[in-house]
Amino acid sequence: MSDEGHVKIFDTTLRDGQQCPGAGMSFDRNLEYARLAAQLKIDVLEAGFPSASGLDYAIVNTIATEFAGRKESPIVAGLCQLREEQVVKTIEALMPVVACKRARLHTYVPVDPELMPVSLGERASDHQGIIDDLYRLVKMAFDAGLEVEFSPEGYSRVGKNFDFVTELIRAAIEAGATVINCPDTIGGASTLEGPGYFVENMKRHAAIMKAEFPTKNITWSVHCHNDFGLAVQNSINGVFHGPARQIEGCINGIGERAGNAALEQCIMVIEQFGRNSSNGNGAKNQFYTQIDTSHLQKISDFVGAYMLPRQPHSPVCGENAAKHSSGGHTNAVLKNPLAYQPFDPRQIGKEISFLFGPLSGGNHAKSIIESFGYRCDDSEKAKIAQYIKDSYSDRRKGITDKELLEVYFKYRSPIVAEHVDYSKSAGKSQVRMTGKFFDQEGEIEESREGKDSALAALKTAIEKRFGTFEILSHRSQSDSTGFNANSVSEILIVADGGRHYEGIGTDQDIEISAMRALIDAVNKAFVDINYRKEESSNQYVTARERDGAKVSV
Repeated sequence: MSDEGHVKIFDTTLRDGQQCPGAGMSFDRNLEYARLAAQLKIDVLEAGFPSASGLDYAIVNTIATEFAGRKESPIVAGLCQLREEQVVKTIEALMPVVACKRARLHTYVPVDPELMPVSLGERASDHQGIIDDLYRLVKMAFDAGLEVEFSPEGYSRVGKNFDFVTELIRAAIEAGATVINCPDTIGGASTLEGPGYFVENMKRHAAIMKAEFPTKNITWSVHCHNDFGLAVQNSINGVFHGPARQIEGCINGIGERAGNAALEQCIMVIEQFGRNSSNGNGAKNQFYTQIDTSHLQKISDFVGAYMLPRQPHSPVCGENAAKHSSGGHTNAVLKNPLAYQPFDPRQIGKEISFLFGPLSGGNHAKSIIESFGYRCDDSEKAKIAQYIKDSYSDRRKGITDKELLEVYFKYRSPIVAEHVDYSKSAGKSQVRMTGKFFDQEGEIEESREGKDSALAALKTAIEKRFGTFEILSHRSQSDSTGFNANSVSEILIVADGGRHYEGIGTDQDIEISAMRALIDAVNKAFVDINYRKEESSNQYVTARERDGAKVSV
Protein backbone atom coordinates (compact mmCIF):
# COMPACT_ATOMS: atom_id res chain seq x y z
CA MET A 1 0.00 0.00 0.00
CA SER A 2 1.40 3.41 -0.95
CA ASP A 3 2.35 6.12 1.54
CA GLU A 4 -0.31 8.28 -0.10
CA GLY A 5 -2.95 6.28 1.77
CA HIS A 6 -1.21 6.32 5.16
CA VAL A 7 -3.32 8.36 7.60
CA LYS A 8 -1.18 9.46 10.53
CA ILE A 9 -2.72 9.60 13.99
CA PHE A 10 -1.83 12.66 16.07
CA ASP A 11 -2.72 12.09 19.71
CA THR A 12 -3.30 15.23 21.77
CA THR A 13 -4.80 13.49 24.83
CA LEU A 14 -1.96 14.80 27.01
CA ARG A 15 -2.37 18.36 25.74
CA ASP A 16 -5.90 19.18 24.56
CA GLY A 17 -7.31 16.30 26.62
CA GLN A 18 -5.88 17.68 29.86
CA GLN A 19 -7.28 21.13 29.08
CA CYS A 20 -10.66 19.59 29.83
CA PRO A 21 -11.72 20.42 33.41
CA GLY A 22 -11.17 17.49 35.71
CA ALA A 23 -9.04 15.51 33.26
CA GLY A 24 -5.57 16.48 34.50
CA MET A 25 -3.19 13.73 35.56
CA SER A 26 -0.10 13.48 37.73
CA PHE A 27 3.40 13.59 36.29
CA ASP A 28 3.77 9.79 36.50
CA ARG A 29 0.38 9.15 34.88
CA ASN A 30 1.43 11.33 31.93
CA LEU A 31 4.45 9.10 31.44
CA GLU A 32 2.31 5.96 31.73
CA TYR A 33 0.00 7.28 29.05
CA ALA A 34 2.91 8.11 26.75
CA ARG A 35 4.13 4.51 27.00
CA LEU A 36 0.67 3.20 26.17
CA ALA A 37 0.54 5.52 23.15
CA ALA A 38 3.88 4.11 22.00
CA GLN A 39 2.49 0.56 22.30
CA LEU A 40 -0.49 1.66 20.23
CA LYS A 41 1.99 2.94 17.60
CA ILE A 42 0.62 6.46 17.58
CA ASP A 43 2.42 8.48 14.89
CA VAL A 44 2.61 11.77 16.79
CA LEU A 45 2.15 12.33 20.52
CA GLU A 46 1.49 15.94 21.50
CA ALA A 47 2.96 15.69 24.98
CA GLY A 48 1.95 19.12 26.21
CA PHE A 49 2.47 22.89 26.18
CA PRO A 50 6.06 23.30 27.47
CA SER A 51 5.86 27.04 28.08
CA ALA A 52 2.62 26.81 30.09
CA SER A 53 4.33 25.78 33.36
CA GLY A 54 7.38 24.12 34.81
CA LEU A 55 5.42 20.87 35.18
CA ASP A 56 4.33 20.92 31.53
CA TYR A 57 7.90 21.52 30.46
CA ALA A 58 9.12 18.63 32.62
CA ILE A 59 6.47 16.26 31.22
CA VAL A 60 7.33 17.04 27.59
CA ASN A 61 11.08 16.94 28.21
CA THR A 62 10.91 13.66 30.17
CA ILE A 63 8.81 11.96 27.49
CA ALA A 64 11.19 13.25 24.81
CA THR A 65 14.19 11.95 26.78
CA GLU A 66 12.62 8.51 27.25
CA PHE A 67 11.56 8.21 23.61
CA ALA A 68 14.98 9.32 22.37
CA GLY A 69 16.38 6.08 23.73
CA ARG A 70 13.97 3.91 21.76
CA LYS A 71 14.44 2.59 18.27
CA GLU A 72 10.78 3.15 17.51
CA SER A 73 8.48 5.65 19.18
CA PRO A 74 6.04 8.40 18.22
CA ILE A 75 7.18 11.82 17.12
CA VAL A 76 6.96 14.03 20.20
CA ALA A 77 5.16 17.34 19.66
CA GLY A 78 4.99 20.43 21.84
CA LEU A 79 2.45 23.20 21.32
CA CYS A 80 3.26 26.90 21.56
CA GLN A 81 1.80 30.24 20.64
CA LEU A 82 3.44 32.34 17.98
CA ARG A 83 5.78 34.03 20.46
CA GLU A 84 9.53 33.84 20.38
CA GLU A 85 10.02 33.01 24.06
CA GLN A 86 7.52 30.13 23.77
CA VAL A 87 9.16 28.81 20.61
CA VAL A 88 12.55 28.84 22.35
CA LYS A 89 11.13 27.03 25.40
CA THR A 90 9.47 24.39 23.22
CA ILE A 91 12.67 23.78 21.25
CA GLU A 92 14.54 23.27 24.53
CA ALA A 93 11.93 20.83 25.84
CA LEU A 94 12.05 18.75 22.66
CA MET A 95 15.83 18.81 22.22
CA PRO A 96 16.33 15.14 23.31
CA VAL A 97 14.46 13.89 20.21
CA VAL A 98 15.90 16.39 17.72
CA ALA A 99 18.91 14.23 16.84
CA CYS A 100 16.71 11.23 16.03
CA LYS A 101 14.39 13.47 13.98
CA ARG A 102 11.33 12.82 16.13
CA ALA A 103 10.70 16.35 17.42
CA ARG A 104 7.83 18.52 16.23
CA LEU A 105 7.06 22.10 17.20
CA HIS A 106 3.36 22.87 16.75
CA THR A 107 2.47 26.55 16.59
CA TYR A 108 -0.72 28.39 15.81
CA VAL A 109 -2.26 31.80 15.24
CA PRO A 110 -5.97 32.76 15.16
CA VAL A 111 -7.52 33.39 11.73
CA ASP A 112 -11.26 33.30 12.54
CA PRO A 113 -12.58 36.88 12.11
CA GLU A 114 -14.58 36.42 15.31
CA LEU A 115 -11.58 35.12 17.26
CA MET A 116 -8.74 37.33 16.07
CA PRO A 117 -9.73 40.61 17.77
CA VAL A 118 -10.47 39.00 21.14
CA SER A 119 -7.33 36.89 21.02
CA LEU A 120 -4.78 39.23 19.45
CA GLY A 121 -6.15 42.67 20.34
CA GLU A 122 -4.72 45.50 18.24
CA ARG A 123 -2.29 43.07 16.60
CA ALA A 124 -5.22 41.39 14.81
CA SER A 125 -5.22 44.02 12.07
CA ASP A 126 -1.48 43.71 11.41
CA HIS A 127 -1.71 40.87 8.93
CA GLN A 128 1.74 41.43 7.46
CA GLY A 129 3.34 41.53 10.90
CA ILE A 130 1.72 38.20 11.78
CA ILE A 131 2.90 36.68 8.49
CA ASP A 132 6.45 37.92 9.10
CA ASP A 133 6.50 36.56 12.67
CA LEU A 134 5.22 33.20 11.49
CA TYR A 135 7.95 32.93 8.85
CA ARG A 136 10.69 33.96 11.30
CA LEU A 137 9.65 31.67 14.15
CA VAL A 138 8.91 28.64 11.97
CA LYS A 139 12.34 29.06 10.39
CA MET A 140 13.91 29.29 13.86
CA ALA A 141 12.44 25.91 14.80
CA PHE A 142 13.21 24.38 11.41
CA ASP A 143 16.83 25.54 11.57
CA ALA A 144 17.09 24.03 15.04
CA GLY A 145 16.30 20.64 13.51
CA LEU A 146 12.63 20.31 14.42
CA GLU A 147 9.72 19.34 12.23
CA VAL A 148 7.16 22.16 12.26
CA GLU A 149 3.36 22.02 12.17
CA PHE A 150 1.31 25.17 11.68
CA SER A 151 -2.37 25.56 12.61
CA PRO A 152 -4.49 28.53 11.51
CA GLU A 153 -6.72 28.52 14.59
CA GLY A 154 -10.44 28.76 13.85
CA TYR A 155 -9.90 27.61 10.25
CA SER A 156 -13.46 26.29 9.89
CA ARG A 157 -14.77 29.86 10.19
CA VAL A 158 -12.11 31.50 8.03
CA GLY A 159 -14.71 33.39 5.95
CA LYS A 160 -13.32 36.67 4.57
CA ASN A 161 -9.82 35.79 5.79
CA PHE A 162 -9.30 33.02 3.24
CA ASP A 163 -6.64 34.96 1.34
CA PHE A 164 -4.89 35.93 4.58
CA VAL A 165 -4.76 32.26 5.56
CA THR A 166 -3.33 31.46 2.13
CA GLU A 167 -0.49 33.89 2.83
CA LEU A 168 0.10 32.41 6.28
CA ILE A 169 0.27 28.87 4.96
CA ARG A 170 2.58 29.99 2.17
CA ALA A 171 4.90 31.69 4.66
CA ALA A 172 4.93 28.66 6.96
CA ILE A 173 5.82 26.29 4.12
CA GLU A 174 8.51 28.63 2.78
CA ALA A 175 10.03 28.73 6.28
CA GLY A 176 10.12 24.94 6.52
CA ALA A 177 6.77 23.78 7.92
CA THR A 178 5.77 20.38 6.54
CA VAL A 179 2.44 19.89 8.34
CA ILE A 180 -0.54 22.22 7.90
CA ASN A 181 -3.40 21.59 10.31
CA CYS A 182 -6.83 23.06 9.52
CA PRO A 183 -8.85 22.88 12.75
CA ASP A 184 -12.55 23.13 13.40
CA THR A 185 -11.71 24.93 16.63
CA ILE A 186 -15.26 25.73 17.66
CA GLY A 187 -16.75 22.38 16.62
CA GLY A 188 -19.30 24.03 14.34
CA ALA A 189 -18.38 22.64 10.93
CA SER A 190 -20.87 20.65 8.86
CA THR A 191 -21.24 19.47 5.28
CA LEU A 192 -24.52 21.41 5.35
CA GLU A 193 -22.43 24.58 4.90
CA GLY A 194 -21.89 23.63 1.26
CA PRO A 195 -18.97 25.44 -0.43
CA GLY A 196 -18.04 27.09 2.88
CA TYR A 197 -17.39 23.74 4.56
CA PHE A 198 -13.86 23.67 5.91
CA VAL A 199 -12.89 20.55 3.94
CA GLU A 200 -13.76 22.39 0.73
CA ASN A 201 -11.48 25.24 1.80
CA MET A 202 -8.76 22.73 2.65
CA LYS A 203 -8.98 21.34 -0.87
CA ARG A 204 -8.59 24.83 -2.31
CA HIS A 205 -5.60 25.63 -0.10
CA ALA A 206 -3.97 22.28 -0.82
CA ALA A 207 -4.32 22.86 -4.56
CA ILE A 208 -2.80 26.33 -4.29
CA MET A 209 0.19 25.08 -2.30
CA LYS A 210 0.69 22.08 -4.58
CA ALA A 211 0.93 24.45 -7.52
CA GLU A 212 3.34 26.79 -5.72
CA PHE A 213 5.49 24.12 -4.03
CA PRO A 214 5.31 21.08 -6.34
CA THR A 215 8.40 19.44 -4.83
CA LYS A 216 7.44 19.84 -1.18
CA ASN A 217 5.73 16.96 0.61
CA ILE A 218 3.12 18.66 2.78
CA THR A 219 0.93 16.72 5.21
CA TRP A 220 -2.54 18.22 5.66
CA SER A 221 -4.21 17.60 8.99
CA VAL A 222 -7.61 17.99 10.68
CA HIS A 223 -8.28 18.78 14.34
CA CYS A 224 -12.02 18.76 15.01
CA HIS A 225 -13.96 19.57 18.14
CA ASN A 226 -17.23 17.87 18.95
CA ASP A 227 -19.65 20.63 19.92
CA PHE A 228 -22.28 19.36 17.46
CA GLY A 229 -21.21 15.74 17.79
CA LEU A 230 -19.64 15.82 14.32
CA ALA A 231 -15.93 15.67 15.18
CA VAL A 232 -15.35 12.11 14.00
CA GLN A 233 -17.37 12.56 10.82
CA ASN A 234 -15.66 15.86 9.99
CA SER A 235 -12.26 14.27 10.58
CA ILE A 236 -13.10 11.32 8.34
CA ASN A 237 -14.44 13.69 5.68
CA GLY A 238 -11.12 15.53 5.75
CA VAL A 239 -9.43 12.28 4.75
CA PHE A 240 -11.95 10.56 2.48
CA HIS A 241 -13.15 13.70 0.72
CA GLY A 242 -10.22 16.05 1.26
CA PRO A 243 -6.43 16.25 1.38
CA ALA A 244 -5.97 15.33 5.06
CA ARG A 245 -3.53 12.53 5.82
CA GLN A 246 -3.33 13.23 9.53
CA ILE A 247 -6.15 13.15 12.09
CA GLU A 248 -5.75 14.86 15.45
CA GLY A 249 -7.82 13.99 18.47
CA CYS A 250 -7.97 12.36 21.88
CA ILE A 251 -8.64 8.87 23.13
CA ASN A 252 -12.30 8.63 24.25
CA GLY A 253 -12.91 12.00 22.61
CA ILE A 254 -12.01 14.03 25.69
CA GLY A 255 -10.89 17.65 25.40
CA GLU A 256 -12.09 21.21 25.69
CA ARG A 257 -15.86 21.77 25.95
CA ALA A 258 -17.56 18.80 24.24
CA GLY A 259 -14.20 17.25 23.44
CA ASN A 260 -12.23 16.31 20.36
CA ALA A 261 -12.60 13.65 17.70
CA ALA A 262 -12.39 10.26 19.44
CA LEU A 263 -9.26 8.65 18.04
CA GLU A 264 -10.43 5.09 18.65
CA GLN A 265 -13.49 5.79 16.51
CA CYS A 266 -11.49 7.45 13.72
CA ILE A 267 -9.01 4.58 13.68
CA MET A 268 -11.68 1.89 13.46
CA VAL A 269 -13.66 3.76 10.79
CA ILE A 270 -10.53 3.89 8.64
CA GLU A 271 -9.83 0.24 9.44
CA GLN A 272 -13.36 -0.69 8.38
CA PHE A 273 -13.88 1.54 5.37
CA GLY A 274 -10.44 2.73 4.27
CA ARG A 275 -9.64 -0.07 1.87
CA ASN A 276 -11.28 0.12 -1.56
CA SER A 277 -13.56 2.96 -0.55
CA SER A 278 -15.03 5.43 -3.00
CA ASN A 279 -14.44 9.17 -2.80
CA GLY A 280 -17.82 9.88 -4.34
CA ASN A 281 -16.39 10.51 -7.81
CA GLY A 282 -15.92 6.89 -8.75
CA ALA A 283 -12.26 6.75 -7.73
CA LYS A 284 -11.08 4.16 -5.22
CA ASN A 285 -9.21 5.12 -2.05
CA GLN A 286 -6.73 3.02 -0.08
CA PHE A 287 -6.55 4.49 3.42
CA TYR A 288 -4.95 2.83 6.42
CA THR A 289 -3.24 3.62 9.71
CA GLN A 290 -0.24 1.95 11.30
CA ILE A 291 -2.01 1.63 14.66
CA ASP A 292 -1.79 -1.63 16.60
CA THR A 293 -5.50 -1.82 17.34
CA SER A 294 -5.05 -4.64 19.87
CA HIS A 295 -4.04 -1.96 22.42
CA LEU A 296 -7.05 0.34 21.88
CA GLN A 297 -9.15 -1.06 24.71
CA LYS A 298 -6.27 -0.83 27.17
CA ILE A 299 -5.48 2.83 26.45
CA SER A 300 -9.20 3.73 26.45
CA ASP A 301 -9.61 2.07 29.84
CA PHE A 302 -6.63 4.06 31.13
CA VAL A 303 -8.19 7.37 30.07
CA GLY A 304 -11.52 6.32 31.58
CA ALA A 305 -9.86 5.45 34.87
CA TYR A 306 -7.43 8.35 35.29
CA MET A 307 -8.76 11.27 33.22
CA LEU A 308 -12.52 11.29 32.63
CA PRO A 309 -15.06 8.48 33.11
CA ARG A 310 -16.11 6.86 29.84
CA GLN A 311 -19.80 6.44 29.07
CA PRO A 312 -20.82 2.74 29.01
CA HIS A 313 -22.37 3.20 25.56
CA SER A 314 -19.32 4.97 24.13
CA PRO A 315 -18.61 3.63 20.62
CA VAL A 316 -15.80 1.11 20.03
CA CYS A 317 -14.35 0.87 23.56
CA GLY A 318 -17.31 1.52 25.86
CA GLU A 319 -18.22 -1.15 28.40
CA ASN A 320 -21.45 -1.91 26.54
CA ALA A 321 -19.99 -1.75 23.02
CA ALA A 322 -19.51 -5.53 22.91
CA LYS A 323 -22.04 -6.54 25.59
CA HIS A 324 -25.37 -8.11 24.70
CA SER A 325 -28.50 -8.91 26.70
CA SER A 326 -31.28 -9.41 24.14
CA GLY A 327 -32.10 -13.09 23.73
CA GLY A 328 -32.11 -12.89 19.93
CA HIS A 329 -28.79 -11.05 19.87
CA THR A 330 -27.19 -13.44 22.32
CA ASN A 331 -28.20 -16.54 20.37
CA ALA A 332 -26.81 -15.08 17.14
CA VAL A 333 -23.57 -13.77 18.63
CA LEU A 334 -22.89 -17.09 20.34
CA LYS A 335 -22.87 -18.65 16.88
CA ASN A 336 -21.14 -15.81 15.03
CA PRO A 337 -19.48 -12.83 16.82
CA LEU A 338 -20.06 -10.60 13.78
CA ALA A 339 -23.80 -11.24 13.68
CA TYR A 340 -24.48 -8.13 15.79
CA GLN A 341 -21.05 -6.43 15.78
CA PRO A 342 -19.57 -4.23 13.01
CA PHE A 343 -16.10 -5.61 13.78
CA ASP A 344 -14.68 -8.37 15.94
CA PRO A 345 -14.07 -6.78 19.38
CA ARG A 346 -11.02 -8.99 19.86
CA GLN A 347 -9.38 -6.78 17.24
CA ILE A 348 -9.12 -3.99 19.83
CA GLY A 349 -8.33 -6.21 22.81
CA LYS A 350 -11.96 -6.60 23.94
CA GLU A 351 -14.08 -9.70 24.46
CA ILE A 352 -17.76 -10.00 23.62
CA SER A 353 -19.77 -10.35 26.83
CA PHE A 354 -23.39 -10.93 27.74
CA LEU A 355 -25.45 -9.25 30.45
CA PHE A 356 -28.37 -11.37 31.55
CA GLY A 357 -31.54 -9.30 31.69
CA PRO A 358 -35.30 -9.34 31.10
CA LEU A 359 -34.84 -9.93 27.34
CA SER A 360 -32.30 -12.72 27.70
CA GLY A 361 -33.14 -16.32 26.90
CA GLY A 362 -32.19 -19.87 27.74
CA ASN A 363 -29.12 -19.96 25.53
CA HIS A 364 -27.73 -16.93 27.32
CA ALA A 365 -28.26 -18.47 30.75
CA LYS A 366 -26.80 -21.76 29.54
CA SER A 367 -23.65 -20.08 28.18
CA ILE A 368 -22.96 -18.27 31.48
CA ILE A 369 -23.65 -21.33 33.64
CA GLU A 370 -21.45 -23.53 31.47
CA SER A 371 -18.67 -20.93 31.49
CA PHE A 372 -18.47 -21.52 35.26
CA GLY A 373 -18.24 -25.25 34.68
CA TYR A 374 -21.78 -26.37 35.54
CA ARG A 375 -24.43 -28.27 33.60
CA CYS A 376 -27.45 -26.71 31.97
CA ASP A 377 -29.16 -29.11 29.58
CA ASP A 378 -31.10 -27.86 26.57
CA SER A 379 -34.26 -29.42 27.99
CA GLU A 380 -34.15 -27.24 31.11
CA LYS A 381 -32.41 -24.02 29.97
CA ALA A 382 -35.67 -22.13 29.34
CA LYS A 383 -37.05 -23.06 32.76
CA ILE A 384 -33.81 -22.07 34.49
CA ALA A 385 -33.70 -18.77 32.61
CA GLN A 386 -37.25 -17.95 33.67
CA TYR A 387 -36.47 -18.85 37.29
CA ILE A 388 -33.53 -16.46 37.20
CA LYS A 389 -35.66 -13.67 35.71
CA ASP A 390 -38.36 -14.22 38.33
CA SER A 391 -35.74 -14.00 41.07
CA TYR A 392 -34.69 -10.57 39.78
CA SER A 393 -38.04 -9.39 38.39
CA ASP A 394 -37.40 -5.80 39.49
CA ARG A 395 -33.86 -5.62 38.05
CA ARG A 396 -34.48 -4.09 34.65
CA LYS A 397 -30.80 -3.26 34.15
CA GLY A 398 -29.73 -6.90 34.20
CA ILE A 399 -27.67 -8.95 36.64
CA THR A 400 -24.04 -9.93 36.92
CA ASP A 401 -22.78 -13.40 36.04
CA LYS A 402 -22.08 -14.06 39.71
CA GLU A 403 -25.65 -13.15 40.67
CA LEU A 404 -26.95 -15.45 37.94
CA LEU A 405 -24.86 -18.34 39.25
CA GLU A 406 -26.11 -17.75 42.79
CA VAL A 407 -29.69 -18.13 41.54
CA TYR A 408 -28.69 -21.24 39.56
CA PHE A 409 -27.41 -22.78 42.80
CA LYS A 410 -30.65 -21.79 44.50
CA TYR A 411 -32.62 -23.46 41.70
CA ARG A 412 -30.63 -26.68 42.13
CA SER A 413 -30.56 -26.63 45.95
CA PRO A 414 -32.00 -29.78 47.55
CA ILE A 415 -32.95 -28.05 50.83
CA VAL A 416 -35.34 -25.09 51.00
CA ALA A 417 -35.96 -24.20 54.64
CA GLU A 418 -39.09 -22.08 54.88
CA HIS A 419 -39.19 -22.46 58.65
CA VAL A 420 -36.66 -23.89 61.11
CA ASP A 421 -37.23 -24.57 64.81
CA TYR A 422 -35.58 -26.65 67.53
CA SER A 423 -35.98 -27.80 71.09
CA LYS A 424 -33.71 -29.17 73.78
CA SER A 425 -34.34 -31.32 76.79
CA ALA A 426 -32.15 -33.31 79.09
CA GLY A 427 -29.89 -35.46 76.91
CA LYS A 428 -31.80 -34.79 73.67
CA SER A 429 -31.90 -32.23 70.84
CA GLN A 430 -34.65 -32.03 68.25
CA VAL A 431 -34.89 -30.01 65.03
CA ARG A 432 -37.99 -29.36 62.93
CA MET A 433 -37.95 -27.91 59.41
CA THR A 434 -40.75 -27.01 57.02
CA GLY A 435 -40.15 -26.82 53.28
CA LYS A 436 -38.24 -29.01 50.85
CA PHE A 437 -35.75 -31.58 52.08
CA PHE A 438 -34.21 -33.46 49.14
CA ASP A 439 -37.14 -35.52 47.76
CA GLN A 440 -39.41 -34.80 50.72
CA GLU A 441 -41.86 -31.89 50.91
CA GLY A 442 -43.52 -30.62 54.09
CA GLU A 443 -42.16 -31.06 57.58
CA ILE A 444 -39.22 -33.15 58.71
CA GLU A 445 -38.02 -33.87 62.21
CA GLU A 446 -34.78 -35.26 63.54
CA SER A 447 -33.66 -36.01 67.07
CA ARG A 448 -30.25 -36.72 68.53
CA GLU A 449 -29.43 -38.20 71.89
CA GLY A 450 -26.66 -36.61 73.89
CA LYS A 451 -25.44 -33.14 74.80
CA ASP A 452 -24.95 -31.99 71.17
CA SER A 453 -26.71 -28.91 69.86
CA ALA A 454 -29.62 -28.84 67.43
CA LEU A 455 -27.03 -28.30 64.70
CA ALA A 456 -25.81 -31.87 65.28
CA ALA A 457 -29.37 -33.15 64.88
CA LEU A 458 -29.69 -31.33 61.56
CA LYS A 459 -26.33 -32.73 60.41
CA THR A 460 -27.59 -36.25 61.20
CA ALA A 461 -30.74 -35.70 59.11
CA ILE A 462 -28.75 -34.32 56.16
CA GLU A 463 -26.20 -37.15 56.18
CA LYS A 464 -28.97 -39.72 55.76
CA ARG A 465 -29.69 -38.21 52.32
CA PHE A 466 -26.43 -36.54 51.33
CA GLY A 467 -23.71 -38.72 52.80
CA THR A 468 -21.14 -38.01 55.46
CA PHE A 469 -19.25 -34.72 55.66
CA GLU A 470 -17.18 -32.91 58.24
CA ILE A 471 -17.69 -29.48 59.78
CA LEU A 472 -14.25 -27.86 59.76
CA SER A 473 -15.16 -24.59 61.43
CA HIS A 474 -18.16 -22.76 62.81
CA ARG A 475 -18.32 -19.20 64.07
CA SER A 476 -21.09 -16.73 64.79
CA GLN A 477 -21.10 -13.00 65.42
CA SER A 478 -23.63 -10.21 65.85
CA ASP A 479 -24.30 -7.93 62.89
CA SER A 480 -25.10 -4.95 65.15
CA THR A 481 -25.73 -3.97 68.75
CA GLY A 482 -28.96 -4.03 70.75
CA PHE A 483 -31.87 -6.38 71.21
CA ASN A 484 -32.71 -6.51 67.50
CA ALA A 485 -29.27 -7.66 66.39
CA ASN A 486 -29.00 -10.74 64.17
CA SER A 487 -26.56 -13.57 64.56
CA VAL A 488 -24.52 -14.20 61.40
CA SER A 489 -23.07 -17.72 61.32
CA GLU A 490 -20.42 -19.08 58.98
CA ILE A 491 -19.80 -22.78 58.63
CA LEU A 492 -17.10 -24.48 56.59
CA ILE A 493 -17.60 -28.12 55.63
CA VAL A 494 -15.48 -30.62 53.72
CA ALA A 495 -17.10 -33.18 51.41
CA ASP A 496 -16.53 -35.05 48.16
CA GLY A 497 -13.00 -36.14 48.90
CA GLY A 498 -11.70 -32.89 50.32
CA ARG A 499 -13.57 -30.03 48.65
CA HIS A 500 -14.42 -27.11 50.92
CA TYR A 501 -17.80 -25.38 50.97
CA GLU A 502 -18.77 -22.40 53.07
CA GLY A 503 -22.28 -21.47 54.11
CA ILE A 504 -23.69 -18.33 55.70
CA GLY A 505 -26.91 -18.04 57.71
CA THR A 506 -28.64 -15.19 59.52
CA ASP A 507 -31.27 -15.22 62.22
CA GLN A 508 -31.94 -13.54 65.57
CA ASP A 509 -31.51 -16.96 67.17
CA ILE A 510 -27.90 -18.10 67.14
CA GLU A 511 -28.82 -21.80 66.85
CA ILE A 512 -31.10 -21.19 63.86
CA SER A 513 -28.49 -18.98 62.13
CA ALA A 514 -26.00 -21.85 62.48
CA MET A 515 -28.47 -24.34 61.02
CA ARG A 516 -29.20 -22.03 58.09
CA ALA A 517 -25.45 -21.70 57.48
CA LEU A 518 -25.12 -25.50 57.44
CA ILE A 519 -28.00 -25.78 54.96
CA ASP A 520 -26.34 -23.17 52.75
CA ALA A 521 -23.02 -25.03 52.76
CA VAL A 522 -24.66 -28.39 52.04
CA ASN A 523 -26.73 -26.93 49.19
CA LYS A 524 -23.58 -25.57 47.55
CA ALA A 525 -21.79 -28.88 48.04
CA PHE A 526 -24.70 -30.84 46.57
CA VAL A 527 -24.96 -28.66 43.44
CA ASP A 528 -21.20 -28.58 42.91
CA ILE A 529 -20.86 -32.37 43.31
CA ASN A 530 -23.88 -33.34 41.22
CA TYR A 531 -23.96 -30.66 38.50
CA ARG A 532 -20.32 -29.82 37.96
CA LYS A 533 -19.32 -30.75 34.42
CA GLU A 534 -17.00 -33.74 34.51
CA GLU A 535 -14.42 -32.14 32.23
CA SER A 536 -14.33 -28.96 34.32
CA SER A 537 -12.31 -28.31 37.43
CA ASN A 538 -14.15 -25.04 38.09
CA GLN A 539 -16.10 -24.49 41.26
CA TYR A 540 -18.46 -21.77 42.34
CA VAL A 541 -16.07 -19.59 44.32
CA THR A 542 -16.92 -16.72 46.62
CA ALA A 543 -13.30 -16.09 47.61
CA ARG A 544 -13.50 -15.44 51.32
CA GLU A 545 -10.29 -14.96 53.24
CA ARG A 546 -9.73 -16.87 56.46
CA ASP A 547 -6.40 -17.24 58.26
CA GLY A 548 -4.57 -16.16 55.13
CA ALA A 549 -6.04 -18.88 52.89
CA LYS A 550 -8.72 -18.65 50.21
CA VAL A 551 -11.75 -20.81 50.92
CA SER A 552 -13.82 -21.96 47.95
CA VAL A 553 -17.50 -22.60 48.28
